[in-house]
Amino acid sequence: MTRTLKLIALLGISILPLWGNAQSKAANPPNWYNLDYEIDGVRGISTEKAYELLTGRKSIPIVVGVLDGGIDYMHEDLKDVMWTNPREVAGNGEDDDGNGYADDVHGWNFMGNVNGENVQYDNLEITRLIRIYEPKYISVLPSTPLSEAERREFVAYQKMISEYTSKLDQANFGNLNYSRLKEEIDIAIKKIDKDINDITKADLDAYKSETDRQKMAVRMAKRELSDDKSFQDFYKELEEGVKYFRAQVDYHLNKNYDSRHIVGDNYEDAEERFYGNADIKGPDADHGTHVAGIIGAKRHNGIGIDGVADNVQIMGVRIVPDGDERDKDVANGIRYAVDNGAKVINMSFGKGYVFNKKTVDEAIKYAEEKDVLLIHAAGNDAKDIDIVKNYPTKYYTDSLDAILGEASNWITVGATSSGVDGDLLAEFSNFGYRSVDVFAPGVKINSTMPESEYKEQNGTSMAAPVVSGLASILRSYYPELTAKEVKDIILKSVTKIDEKVKIKVDGSTKKVYLDEISVSGGIVNAKAAIEEADQYIRKKK
Repeated sequence: MTRTLKLIALLGISILPLWGNAQSKAANPPNWYNLDYEIDGVRGISTEKAYELLTGRKSIPIVVGVLDGGIDYMHEDLKDVMWTNPREVAGNGEDDDGNGYADDVHGWNFMGNVNGENVQYDNLEITRLIRIYEPKYISVLPSTPLSEAERREFVAYQKMISEYTSKLDQANFGNLNYSRLKEEIDIAIKKIDKDINDITKADLDAYKSETDRQKMAVRMAKRELSDDKSFQDFYKELEEGVKYFRAQVDYHLNKNYDSRHIVGDNYEDAEERFYGNADIKGPDADHGTHVAGIIGAKRHNGIGIDGVADNVQIMGVRIVPDGDERDKDVANGIRYAVDNGAKVINMSFGKGYVFNKKTVDEAIKYAEEKDVLLIHAAGNDAKDIDIVKNYPTKYYTDSLDAILGEASNWITVGATSSGVDGDLLAEFSNFGYRSVDVFAPGVKINSTMPESEYKEQNGTSMAAPVVSGLASILRSYYPELTAKEVKDIILKSVTKIDEKVKIKVDGSTKKVYLDEISVSGGIVNAKAAIEEADQYIRKKK
């Protein structure tokens, strides 16, 4: 699962902190992604204007499967919109509805076992693949005779080793320097002798550093503080950075670590479907809870935020660890959501390598046959995913990665900010003339967090649920529309932007229009989608 990252210089070494640059320096309204550019001056998707058009119309509840890392289903702004399995009796340990999943009241967790133990950390897919191929190819030379299939595997293995080594070096540097920075800041906090919440820039200015390293650490802290960023905010980011790099070294890139024994399934059996447990929250529900809130946090209840969709039921499907998701779990997550009534599935995850694409492709086709719309985040590497893969994808391929077709029920979403001109495209967002369908707000998105908290986050992970929310509105108010028709309406009704945005190509910055880096060439617009749906229905009749 990729996260938004930015480069900074720290103690003389370039490393990556956990959360992305918010990009837009101006403060935005907390619900800016629902607002209208002409009225509110920010490039939201005009959700509120859409509801004005829908006043007095009937809607049906739409189940949205949120395939993610876990959801706090008791959150104050989510508990009223959670999907509840009407045929399941909570907590009796029985599979009352006979669907193969006992006690699946609000969804299912494919990363746990019947004893209630859950996977929190896992490898990156590249680490798992190297663990598979290394025994076979570690001693092979370029001159070693190999079959054509083996030669392809060997070349792929060499590429993976190069990338893996670079990632591991970066993680080790980050782990070392973030840990050192935190040590120096902790010393300063102890000597300042104030609660973290009360430390100000003036306290740091007055602090007398005893070593050059501590002086640099304090200077770094002061540079990060601003009117809208306190020392407490900086320290939380620092803790997150330490946690992130430690997870990289200890779990993501550790070839000796394998968490799958916790699940206890036969991992080699891709056809196996019935494993896991009913704990959809799991040990780390930050990401999934945030995503769920964007889609459907209870609107107009006087607390928290307003999600995009007003008549949804959020189904939690836990498949994403701190690390890369596994293809078997992705496929089973899609099938579970489809079989239990989801009409929209949000997938805010992705990875650069794939283990069993055929299994995932078959699940996507299953969703296509059952008229379920899949919304996928484009990824946060600022790459052209026409060239650099981000799995899963909308393309069906064979064993040689030749394209066999494209899913008609799939939307890939890139991220935009509230900025204009060159700052419109989120600096982290992937793009692609063929592979990215639309863009949606994904910077400084305020949404729900575990334990009834709220927080701004950045990422295409935040942009995808904006589109899932819009898709849910359309499926709710226009139930006669198919998944493909909803997709076509969303793509056709985007807001075209007559401004060039900045992208990175081969290490340099280039300015392009959105229609050069996406299928639709625009940002989703809820009001325009409603108008387009009305026209479509009239023509259809």
